[in-house]
Amino acid sequence: MIDWDDVRYFLAVARGGSVRAAAERLGVNHSTVLRRIAQLEERLGVHMFEKLPSGYRLTAAGEEVLEFADQMEASSHLLETRVFGRDQSARGLLRVTLPPFLATHLLMPDFADFARLHPDIEMEILSSGEVANLTNREADVAIRIVSDRKTLPLNLHGLMGPELFGGVYMSCDRLAEWRAGAPDPTRWIVVNIHGIPTWAHEGEVRTTGVPFRTPDAEAQIVAARQGIGITRLPCFVGDADPLLARVPGTDPHIYGTLWLLTQGETRKTKRVRLFTEFVSRRLAAYAPLLAGLTISRD
Repeated sequence: MIDWDDVRYFLAVARGGSVRAAAERLGVNHSTVLRRIAQLEERLGVHMFEKLPSGYRLTAAGEEVLEFADQMEASSHLLETRVFGRDQSARGLLRVTLPPFLATHLLMPDFADFARLHPDIEMEILSSGEVANLTNREADVAIRIVSDRKTLPLNLHGLMGPELFGGVYMSCDRLAEWRAGAPDPTRWIVVNIHGIPTWAHEGEVRTTGVPFRTPDAEAQIVAARQGIGITRLPCFVGDADPLLARVPGTDPHIYGTLWLLTQGETRKTKRVRLFTEFVSRRLAAYAPLLAGLTISRD
């Protein structure tokens, strides 16, 4: 019998192109991947990879194995989701993935309310910039900002939420200094640099051509509070911060629309249904806040 775990390692190397990429993907060390690949090759009696300076390339036999391995993976996922979908108890693990700002600045109080209502549901909040794969069961529910609904995978079930807008912000103290005629230059604060963004020169506050860059989104807020410059933030973040103010002469820009996404049989489970219904109601109530209208959460 072929060990499905060995096949998972084979797929990771085939898709990543290297043992290192596979190890990072699976969260194991380099030697574990090599051992698993060797076990599968010995079981099948073929060499599946050719080692090149650029990485690992499938042999002809490896290409044949890949075809069947893909089918095995699809069958495994189908089995898991169907069995998972039969679970109608309001207990067990619920994994939710969403952007960090939405978790820390908006929805965590709502997650706390949901956890208190359903103490038998174990919640795991995956708050990062990476997009979890619902098809591979990396998460049960995804809350995503979508700029074009045509980009949504056809195999996902989606509940459309409100639109999300962003504004341009600077510290209240720095704004007061600018109004008083302070000569100090104002920078634009960004996570990544892809040319000077439009919002950096649209408003009344002129910015220098020298940016201030930080890879951490939360650090953007702190940098703006410190008066370093102006930055773009979701309106529900910037408007709620008493130390920040919108830059004069700037208008909100739309980020996209919030969607609650689930997949296949998973969405039929009671805990997923309870959560999506609960969060969709909360998001609908936050529509003015998300649109940049300064409405209190209370």
